[in-house]
Amino acid sequence: MNVSLYPDSRVPAGMDPAEWQVRCDLAALYRLVAHHRMTDLIYTHISARLPGPEHHFLINRYGVLFHEMRASDLVKIDLDGNVLEEGPQSKRVNAAGFTIHSAIHMAREDLTCVVHTHTAAGIAVSAQKHGLLPISQHALKFYGCLSYHGYEGIALDLDERERLIADLGPTNKAMILQNHGLLVGGRTIAEAWNQIYYLERACQAQVAALAGGAELVFPPEEVRLKAAAQFARPTTLEHAQFAWECTLPLIEGHGKDWRS
Repeated sequence: MNVSLYPDSRVPAGMDPAEWQVRCDLAALYRLVAHHRMTDLIYTHISARLPGPEHHFLINRYGVLFHEMRASDLVKIDLDGNVLEEGPQSKRVNAAGFTIHSAIHMAREDLTCVVHTHTAAGIAVSAQKHGLLPISQHALKFYGCLSYHGYEGIALDLDERERLIADLGPTNKAMILQNHGLLVGGRTIAEAWNQIYYLERACQAQVAALAGGAELVFPPEEVRLKAAAQFARPTTLEHAQFAWECTLPLIEGHGKDWRS
């Protein structure tokens, strides 16, 4: 995102403007997730890696509701979970959130933003043995590039990171955590938002279609592959950014304090 999207946001003294930009973008994403009712009180998380070779990343301060998230509420940590800010005693981080997000940020240089949700539709599909069915255009966005990870309990064991990384694989950007929820990544914060929005919508459509009880229609394999290839076009990142910029006004009606 261009800094010009936040012309009235003041960078705190001593902070790299690039870090403040990521903070503002990530706080906006938290509020968009809340706006679209993808939250689970304080128990899900979104992270974004900061520029630089250290692999430091931002994640929510544990206990702040998503619709109230501000750039200054986000906590900078390293891959060992150490808080890299003053006053770390007031900067609590969800332990399970650290496990899941640090795994992706360790292994996937291409994914700078990671979103994890526990929505009703996402959990429902995660509990279905057949997984996400190719029955909607939204689902075909993920056809052939969706991973699955088996449930191991609350993600507190750091050794689960190796299995999360292995299951996601080297190229996929979306994964269903079975009996748990959804996980996506993006090359940008805008792309991560695009990924979670459409994966959630695909799950909603599937739950509704199965609830109807009628026989489902599946597109032929060649059509599924065609649609998946169309979604993977080089312009995808540009479209995600355009959609992101058009979506931001949805949260501005509640004030612009997320940029503080």
